[in-house]
Amino acid sequence: MSDFHQGGVISTLHRLGRPRVERLEAELRDHTRSRPVALVLPCLYSELQGPGLKGIVDALRGVDYLRQIVVSVSGTAQRGGYEDIRTIFDGVASTDGRAPILLWNSGPRVQSLYELLAAEGLHAGTDGKGRSTWLAYGYVLASNVSRVIAVHDCDISTYDRELLARLCYPTAHPNLNYEFAKGYYGRVAERLYGRVTRLFVTPLLKAMKAVLGSHPLLEYLDSFRYPLAGECSMTTDLARINRIPSDWGLEIGTLVEVYRNCSPKRICQVEIAENYDHRHQDLSEHDASCGLHRMVVDIASSAIRNLASYGVEFDAGFLNTLTAAYRRTAQDAIAAYSHDAALNGLAFDRHAEELAVETFSRGLRIAGLGFVKDPMEVPQIPNWSRVISALPGFLEELREAVEADAADS
Repeated sequence: MSDFHQGGVISTLHRLGRPRVERLEAELRDHTRSRPVALVLPCLYSELQGPGLKGIVDALRGVDYLRQIVVSVSGTAQRGGYEDIRTIFDGVASTDGRAPILLWNSGPRVQSLYELLAAEGLHAGTDGKGRSTWLAYGYVLASNVSRVIAVHDCDISTYDRELLARLCYPTAHPNLNYEFAKGYYGRVAERLYGRVTRLFVTPLLKAMKAVLGSHPLLEYLDSFRYPLAGECSMTTDLARINRIPSDWGLEIGTLVEVYRNCSPKRICQVEIAENYDHRHQDLSEHDASCGLHRMVVDIASSAIRNLASYGVEFDAGFLNTLTAAYRRTAQDAIAAYSHDAALNGLAFDRHAEELAVETFSRGLRIAGLGFVKDPMEVPQIPNWSRVISALPGFLEELREAVEADAADS
């Protein structure tokens, strides 16, 4: 039986029965005449050789309702790398026949814009997905063509057109009137995946509620089935006013900004795929500067700093209590996951799961002590409203820089 359960403080839009992507796309072609959609693809140069990007490009060649496609390229300072991305996307086009717009984050023109921001005290963070996504939002705002932005990662190995259509539908449909839609999906193959969500974020939120009691922000975050999903869609008005982190705290930070700026009635989560797979990262249990260990530190930092902004006090004693509560909650979750895996005939390495929880506990403590030491250490990227206020001509300069990079080809 299909799952139609509604829980939490936001709406859940399920994947019921056997949806026909042709019907979704036909409706989107109609809706996007009045609510044009821009697809933003933050793309690492290293993903060119991965298993996901080629399948994404092949699927996009069959999509005909996107007004803009913006590929924000990070990880290469060489002109040849920029041209490689352009070649990969050959044959993909928007509804008016235009090729995807490529933003070269490491190119000299865009770097000069980052320097201009820094001179005004507006720091856009370091090179990575957060900054890459933020810059693409800026280009969409600068072009003033689209009213909705959809964004997803470029390493999805199970990508198809239905995933994209379901992601766009809640915010592109004028009668549904959602301002933000978060994608969710299953993460199962021969084993259970989604370790950071299963073994860190969900147990952490439950531990925080156990220690702090009910808190509106925690109830909201705990309503999302997959809060770390990189897939979401939103209105351009929301993209203009959201402030987001530049590190691995991007997804949690975005959800909190949406909470600040939207009514819960205008927020939903949508099931965009029956199952989902992408590039898996190493745990890196001995090195907090990389892998899932680094990811957990950034996510915990974002959660702690955002809760502090709502008046929650964090000190060393509270951090000890929270870490102990998290670890016990996560260990209890491991038992439940092992039973789930046994019932469904999935491989399950209990030692590896316990090792992940131990690593994540250390990451949580690093993040908490970092906050206690300096609550202002990790600023978010300024929202576009502030940038435009400080530098009224910045969006036009961004548009000109992107067009000049394209003209050099």
